[in-house]
Amino acid sequence: MTADSLQFFKLLSGELAPDKLLLKFLMLLLELQNVERGSLWVRKDGQYVCVEAVGVQSEEVRGMRLAGDRPSIVGWVMENGRMTVAEAGRDARHFKEAEAGLTVKSSLILGFPLFLRDGSVYGVVEIIDVSAGGDRMNLAPGYLDLLQNIVDVGSIALSNSLEFSARAREAEELRKAVAALRQEGPVAGPSRAFGKVLESAASYAATDYPVLLTGESGVGKEVVAREIHRLSPRRKAPFLAQNCSAIPATLLASELFGYKKGAFTGAYRDRAGLFEAARGGTVFLDEIGDMPADLQAALLRVLQDREVKPLGGNTPRTVDVRIIAASNKDLEEAMASGEFRQDLYFRLNVLPLRLPALRERQEDLPYLLSHFMAREAARLGVAPKTFSPACLEAMAAYAWPGNVRELENLVKQLLVAAPGPEVAPADLPARLGEGGSAACPAGGAAQAADLFAGRTWEDLEREYLTRLLTRRRWNISAAAREAGVNRSTFDSRLKRLGIRKG
Repeated sequence: MTADSLQFFKLLSGELAPDKLLLKFLMLLLELQNVERGSLWVRKDGQYVCVEAVGVQSEEVRGMRLAGDRPSIVGWVMENGRMTVAEAGRDARHFKEAEAGLTVKSSLILGFPLFLRDGSVYGVVEIIDVSAGGDRMNLAPGYLDLLQNIVDVGSIALSNSLEFSARAREAEELRKAVAALRQEGPVAGPSRAFGKVLESAASYAATDYPVLLTGESGVGKEVVAREIHRLSPRRKAPFLAQNCSAIPATLLASELFGYKKGAFTGAYRDRAGLFEAARGGTVFLDEIGDMPADLQAALLRVLQDREVKPLGGNTPRTVDVRIIAASNKDLEEAMASGEFRQDLYFRLNVLPLRLPALRERQEDLPYLLSHFMAREAARLGVAPKTFSPACLEAMAAYAWPGNVRELENLVKQLLVAAPGPEVAPADLPARLGEGGSAACPAGGAAQAADLFAGRTWEDLEREYLTRLLTRRRWNISAAAREAGVNRSTFDSRLKRLGIRKG
């Protein structure tokens, strides 16, 4: 083996990127034969395509296509799987028309097949002498055999590189798909209402104080809680969530505070609760308004003293967690009725944050639809569907009583059930066709205008508040939340308009 071939192998061995390897491959072959042009060709869509070229007028050669049904040196080598030498212009296999636009013509062409490990030909490399006499190449049989051996090794290196590149692309696509599946953060649309929520979340994340999230069911309280944790200094520690209304009180106590071996039947070993397991991180307590009174007292101790006492244990344990609580109940009303401790409320409500209902952030609807559709399509490995303008209009007219959770579940349903690539109004459930409580009456703007004829602003406000209270069974706090104002403002409007129950 010559010093040239050893140098060749050394330069090829450390390169995995196909584009760089192609250039090295061609440049070294040109150097070995002391010529000025080289190119590499593959078969694609019934044609022979130059995927790389170096040397004289390489820009004009790169990307060139040769018809698969016309004689060419590339085609002959590809079909026969053998090296060949051809004199340009005189050999019947030379596709002269391909060089019509080149000012520097080929004189002598040396073609080598590129083999895969299974022996099949996947490409052709051409080494071209463009000198006037075409006499620069070493065409001695022994030297050509050596070159063929070098090309064979180089072709395997190149095929490995191409396979590696394909696997890398697959891995990147998989990474993007996984990222789409994991992307559970808040979807930021143009609505100012939710923009304020994200601004507050970012501000709250910098502190370690308790946060109380309020809003209707399904508005995304846990998503915002996770965002606060993600932006906080505690982000590398666990985020653990517990729904306080989902399990019985005794089981909730053991989940939160843990227990000692023998504390109750079935307690065969010590177990740490969420507050200990989340050490250094965040505990999210959803539906905090449903927590039993005795556990409220234990939670107050966690907030005040940073201590927990496991069930069946006598020694308190120090914990280091941040608590984010959430409720769709009116906790002030629960305090008034004695269902929720006042001291706990004030401990939790250090950083309050109300999340708007979906009907209060209609501008975000297209962004949420796009996000959920892309995520669910990635999960199922199918193409995402689009939404027709009429479909989006119908969705915008709907009240979304289940909020973002209802929207998310609807997207899952439509991705599977809608027959075409675009979701049409006919694909929507009947409740959306009716528009819900936010829909306009049939007849459009003309009928809407008649509703206002001869009526004052005070008349409309009185009717709106009365209907709102009736729908909410005169729960003033719930009605105030739906109206998007605080309770004191709502109360003052009721007094000003003389609205009283009964």
